[in-house]
Amino acid sequence: MSANYYDTLGVTKEATDAEIKSAYRREALKWHPDRHTSGDKTEAEKRFKEINEAYQVLSDPQKKSQYDQFGSVGSTASGNPFSGGFSGQQGPFTYTYTNQGGANPFGNFDFGDPFDIFETFFGGGFGRRSPRLPQYSIQIEFMDAIEGVEKEVKIEGKKRKIKIPRGVEDGTRINFKDFILTIKVKPDKLFKRDGADIYLNLNIPYSLAVFGGNIEVPTVRKEVKIKIRPGTQPGSMLRLKGEGTPILNSRSYGDQYIKINIEVPEHLSRSQRQAIEDLKSEGL
Repeated sequence: MSANYYDTLGVTKEATDAEIKSAYRREALKWHPDRHTSGDKTEAEKRFKEINEAYQVLSDPQKKSQYDQFGSVGSTASGNPFSGGFSGQQGPFTYTYTNQGGANPFGNFDFGDPFDIFETFFGGGFGRRSPRLPQYSIQIEFMDAIEGVEKEVKIEGKKRKIKIPRGVEDGTRINFKDFILTIKVKPDKLFKRDGADIYLNLNIPYSLAVFGGNIEVPTVRKEVKIKIRPGTQPGSMLRLKGEGTPILNSRSYGDQYIKINIEVPEHLSRSQRQAIEDLKSEGL
């Protein structure tokens, strides 16, 4: 921890409990996000959390002693005594606890909700507190993310069915009211995804690039026939409008983009080699 808790509260190491409490009152009132109307609100929130973190440590004799001895809380010669306190595994989920309004800024060690401390001193009325919800993550298949899927999971020892809507992508967070679920999507061997758009590398033979023609290509829902124009160059991009993934909470779809790559054969028959030689002599 780079912050000096005494400097954060503006007190010395010899400060009494009453002086620490008084300093906390002063700084908390000054930097509470709902009262600090001048300047950057984000900076006010950051300072307010730092102030509460400092008070949580310096107002607790055991934590204060550890901090004075080691310069941090949770770093001792025998390792971090608080590690793993707020993470775990349950069924298909991994989970951590967090405030709904944002991640716990203090890592695995829970210093408590700073708004709890503030309201203990000053009462409510400075804004609604975000409820603390368990946060889980689940990994699903690439196509399940596109089409949507229903999963049976175990939460706090109870089985329940959850519906993951179509169009979710890696990192999507879904609020199920009593918990928050983060979606992790497995990559696909064929398709790449960027938002609602799908990207596909398509290898075509040299003859098709030269003379043009029709070819069937896969999309995330079906095979479609596309036309390759004569003289198509390597790296050309084709757009299939509306053939991407469903846009979450919408009836619209993204697009699919196809990048054309020209296949170069590793082995040629005698007739193929002769044809290439003829093309070479013609400057092709």
